[in-house]
Amino acid sequence: MPESNNHNSPSPSTQASRRSSSSSSWPLNFLLFSILVPVAAALLILYQLDSFDPVPLPLHELSHRVTAAPASNAHMLKGSEFIGVGALMAPEDIAYDSKSGLIYTGCADGWVKRVTLNESVADSVVENWVNTGGRPLGLAHGHDGQLLVADTEKGLLSITEDGEVELLTDEAEGVKFKLTDAVDVAKDGMIYFTDASYMYSLKDFFLDLLEGKPHGRFLSYDPTMKETKVLVPDLYFANGVAVSPDQNFVIFCESVMRRCKKYYLQGEKKGNVENFIDNLPGPPDNIRYDGEGHYWIAFPTGITDSWNLTIRYPFIRKWLGIMEKYTARRPHMEKNSGVMAVNLEGEPIAHYFDPGLSAISSGIKIGNYLYCGSIFNPYIIRFDLERHPAHATT
Repeated sequence: MPESNNHNSPSPSTQASRRSSSSSSWPLNFLLFSILVPVAAALLILYQLDSFDPVPLPLHELSHRVTAAPASNAHMLKGSEFIGVGALMAPEDIAYDSKSGLIYTGCADGWVKRVTLNESVADSVVENWVNTGGRPLGLAHGHDGQLLVADTEKGLLSITEDGEVELLTDEAEGVKFKLTDAVDVAKDGMIYFTDASYMYSLKDFFLDLLEGKPHGRFLSYDPTMKETKVLVPDLYFANGVAVSPDQNFVIFCESVMRRCKKYYLQGEKKGNVENFIDNLPGPPDNIRYDGEGHYWIAFPTGITDSWNLTIRYPFIRKWLGIMEKYTARRPHMEKNSGVMAVNLEGEPIAHYFDPGLSAISSGIKIGNYLYCGSIFNPYIIRFDLERHPAHATT
């Protein structure tokens, strides 16, 4: 008698189970299909119709090897203390008054605040000084006791020692400032500052970065003649400003292009622009001179693979722009934020950063400490350079 093949065939109950599973998955697949296709079609229509139109960036100027410092400390958080926790809302820039020993900083709530420095961070005192009614960013002490403020909403301001606020200028060549960013003053009283974008305000600054168009300007203001001039137009997010100690040139930062340029104030090169340092390890924000032969350049983020892809492809920037516009959300791409010390010739000396740090917007050396502002954090970071120095990079 031939053997039965029943052991190779599924049982009636198994066949019924398979038919049931197949029949139940069909409506589910159909449901997913009926949802995903319209969503994908809607996203495609949104992409095509949205007016946000990123353009290619001059990538040939960003394709060189990243400039590295001969010494670094990649664990900056381990040596950091926090000043004014909760009393400082995003203290973007820091200006130090050596006569009074006070730090001045502009916060997101409109206040320019004064911080008394003490050996113990816990004993530091934060004082509300003047509210500009806008959003103060860059700060610089003038020669007559006034504080110069680049207010992103108001324009270039001057605040007297008594706290009186004066608008110096809010437009150039008939174009209003949208994002007055950083400021410094020369010994002759001439004020140099940046308008990061004449197209986007601070709340939309990420769209300016994504669009890839040069909306930034480097400018001067003559307080005697009350005259505003555009010195260098068409910059990719013009940012920090620092007058050289010899008064021969002004350095300004160009964030998207990861470089700092210098504008000559006198001599044969007067009015010319050259690179001071380029191929930086992140987009430079503020730059500060410490009076000891070094500039300190702050980076809100280091270079990441995701940011490199974003910079390279306009269609990725468009999708991120759409997310920013309609959901107010975007991927977190910031890490390795920190500060780099550079000598007077633009040569890197030391780099302090940390993978867990983001949004560092300014750094200034006072004594043995590095004080760092931030565009988001609710405190000032104090870092002990003597106890936690940078070491030679292998």
